[in-house]
Amino acid sequence: MATAVKKTISLPSALSRQLDEIAREEGKTVSAVIQEALRTARRERLRPGFLSVQGYWTRKAKEKGILTERDLRRYLAKR
Repeated sequence: MATAVKKTISLPSALSRQLDEIAREEGKTVSAVIQEALRTARRERLRPGFLSVQGYWTRKAKEKGILTERDLRRYLAKR
């Protein structure tokens, strides 16, 4: 298991209350709620790049007539 690092953060009082409420409602620690929020934020930041790469390779596959997994297997078998 990774070693935990303590951080001190400042939050507006309204946000702090919301954080406590979420933790209480979900039966989690405040730390767990913040960790989940950061992981979610990171995924959302990475999503546009992933979709761009996915779109690029989808276009390349279509150019080669690869529309299904079967097409892909056939294409790879020729290589």
